[in-house]
Amino acid sequence: MSPADQSSSPDGADFASLDAPPHPGWPFGPPAGIPETPDEASARRFMLQLAKQLHRHGTPAHRLEATLSVLANRLGIQAEFFSTPTSIMVGIGELEQQRVHLLRVEPGEPNLGHLSQLGAITREVMAGTITAAEGLRRIDVMDAAPPAYPRWLVLVAFVLASTAIACFLEVRAGDAIVAAGLGLVTAITVLTANRWENTRHVTEPLAGFVVTTLAFTLDGVLGTRTGYATSLAGLAILLPGLTFTVALTELSTRHLASGTARLSGAIVTFLGLGFGLALGAKAGGAAGQALHHLLPMLDGALPRAVLPSWAEWAGLLVAPLAFTVLLSARRQDAPFIVIACVAAYITSKLAGAAVGEELGAFLGAFVVSAGSNVLARARRRVAMVTQVPGLLILVPGSIGFRSVTSLLGQEVESGIQAGFRVAIVGISLAAGILAGNVVTRAANRIRT
Repeated sequence: MSPADQSSSPDGADFASLDAPPHPGWPFGPPAGIPETPDEASARRFMLQLAKQLHRHGTPAHRLEATLSVLANRLGIQAEFFSTPTSIMVGIGELEQQRVHLLRVEPGEPNLGHLSQLGAITREVMAGTITAAEGLRRIDVMDAAPPAYPRWLVLVAFVLASTAIACFLEVRAGDAIVAAGLGLVTAITVLTANRWENTRHVTEPLAGFVVTTLAFTLDGVLGTRTGYATSLAGLAILLPGLTFTVALTELSTRHLASGTARLSGAIVTFLGLGFGLALGAKAGGAAGQALHHLLPMLDGALPRAVLPSWAEWAGLLVAPLAFTVLLSARRQDAPFIVIACVAAYITSKLAGAAVGEELGAFLGAFVVSAGSNVLARARRRVAMVTQVPGLLILVPGSIGFRSVTSLLGQEVESGIQAGFRVAIVGISLAAGILAGNVVTRAANRIRT
């Protein structure tokens, strides 16, 4: 929408309305409706702005549409909603006189802090504590606020997340140091690429190429033979495992358009990272061999000691704190995020060792989903605040990464096998999420 169009909008909202006035040449115009009162107009604008903000900050289609339906019912508005990863359509009113609004939204990363604020604002509006106009004002204030964490802390969070993931991969001590450095490179590349529109859409391939080139160069110079593992640790935060899982959940809840589009986006991101890794491995391998001959004294310079057994558990505490910053969650929610991640990881690991990886993923997701719903009701908060970080510990991003890189390396059989594992684990996670939702809702009905 052009600036002129925005300024002519009656409410100044940043959305495009499809309910244009009748054209003078039309023989029949739409039926005349009852004019909106100021309160009704405020309620409509609040609902539309809330829909846009919830979508922008990572709310899946099934949660988004359910939340908006409850809100519309409480506000006395007859409305229907249709959400996709890039837009929302809202139809307000009776079917014959429905006003349809199209909200074009770029898919964004989860912002748990903003989702918490939106949840609190929505509850107050539905309870009648504040008016819809006041709720709209609070959303505007929230949207104009600066980032929750300074940039230097975001860089530190990238480093800590990569180091923790390296501990999960059970690499050597020197490899964990390399992974920490590669996490910093990933952060700088991502933050720099996102500053310009021309490079924003190639962030994943660019980061994959830069990080993998450095990883395989250091691999050749230092003789570690762990270039793939350190690349994976450095790039793990960019893997779309969570997007993949959310897409399968949306498909399972019959939100076919949103689920299919989100799944396609996850596959494209996997392919972009895999393409960057393939190019980086070639370039880094050649550079590493050349530098190895020039600097032979560096061969074996990194410590090759095995990480102590407590490193994995230290990583399990560090990773949730890094996720708290990267997902812009509130500081007071950090202890609950740590608990959710620890519970998900331990459940998945113990169950996976006993009954298999797939059932372990299902039980881990079930614990996170059910626990997040119970905690959200007890604290009157948003369940996604703990559910999203808990799922990040479980998502099969690394398996999908291996699948794509195997296919690019013409290892078709291993690539297909890895891809099939991704699908099975992803379906298990989606089933665990849905089962947790069903059980907690049933328990809530029994109590009431």
